[in-house]
Amino acid sequence: MYGTPRTVSDVMTQTVAAVGPRAPFKEIVQLMQDWQISALPVIEGEGRVVGVVSEADLLPKEELRDDPDVSCLQVRRPVDVAKAGALTAGELMTSPAVTVRASATLAEAARIMARQGIKRLPVVDDAGLLAGIVSRTDLLKIFLRGDAEIAEEVRREIASHLFPPSSSAVQVKVEDGVVTLTGRIHDTALVPTTARLVRSVEGVVDVEFDLAHEGGPQGREG
Repeated sequence: MYGTPRTVSDVMTQTVAAVGPRAPFKEIVQLMQDWQISALPVIEGEGRVVGVVSEADLLPKEELRDDPDVSCLQVRRPVDVAKAGALTAGELMTSPAVTVRASATLAEAARIMARQGIKRLPVVDDAGLLAGIVSRTDLLKIFLRGDAEIAEEVRREIASHLFPPSSSAVQVKVEDGVVTLTGRIHDTALVPTTARLVRSVEGVVDVEFDLAHEGGPQGREG
């Protein structure tokens, strides 16, 4: 009945910079600089993601270099001390890697990023091999969807089913991603359900209603 949600494969970057576990420290820094990224997947074999090395994993080396009291730092952050002495991606990486399937919805990917507090996710295929990378910026691309396209989906997939023309007169307007439904309907109890369904349409920023019970005075509801 309703449109198929966009998936990670629709917005991810397929060309990915990655390193093997033996990649040296300087090579990692250089790749991050060249690609203007803050993290790199670490892969083995045919492309199995075994970890992620980020700027946060690299910074302890600089922090420790300027800290004369190494023993104090070790008491406070033993993991940082270990990474300060690391020389390769395998020693530096955070493992196991937090990944997302290419078939996951954008909402699922967003939840993973929020819960884990990360900005980028390696994308893996059904075999667990690296297929791409998805960032917060990629997930926000859905809000660039055109107003006309959103309006058409809301009319076709939601309004036409909940408010058929034979029983209601509902108009759908979208401006800057905000959907407004106006008109008269038989059952105003459908408004909360309609709001939930419209908000689930990708690209929708918000939903507003100016609906009234058919036969009564029209008033604003929401």
